[in-house]
Amino acid sequence: MSGGVAVADDSSKKVKEQPARYHIDERYEIIGGVRYDFLSSPKYVHQQILGDLHLAFRDSCGAEGKVLLAPLDVHFDEDNVLQPDIIYIAKDNAGIIRDGYIYGAPDLIVEILSDATGRRDKTIKKETYERFGVREYWLVDPVYRVVEQFVLIDGRYSLAATLTESDRVVSPTVPCLGIELRAIFSEEDL
Repeated sequence: MSGGVAVADDSSKKVKEQPARYHIDERYEIIGGVRYDFLSSPKYVHQQILGDLHLAFRDSCGAEGKVLLAPLDVHFDEDNVLQPDIIYIAKDNAGIIRDGYIYGAPDLIVEILSDATGRRDKTIKKETYERFGVREYWLVDPVYRVVEQFVLIDGRYSLAATLTESDRVVSPTVPCLGIELRAIFSEEDL
């Protein structure tokens, strides 16, 4: 005892890691009332592009709004709760962030295509974002190293640009946003 406090002899006692199952919440989306499970974690290239895009968004627009990463639910209504890869919400739209989630349409959403989710990203998720008024939607293809940029015009998505790794993507709906894609599609990451 030292001053009324028991002092353990660190050399004689060790804590051994116990094998256990850790609780991990299920990851899924609800689109049109149908549940879609995420069956596997994303691959390295997906996560590397996600990280690089997140940093580029923060560097360009961090002071102008919120840049958020998956997994985070975006609640459009009770039948449509999606988890985009990147979510951008301008300051004047920040009221959609409530109770730890997003309720309403972000200003810009990015999905990075993967084998598991690419078809859904290009079809029903795109249609859902369009229907609920997401002003801009990017599809990032790590295999072909392109970004398809869709802009909402009169309630419908119009393909504004298809950009390659040698291009700079500039957002018509988020004025602060401009990203050199060569930094996103770097050779060492793929």
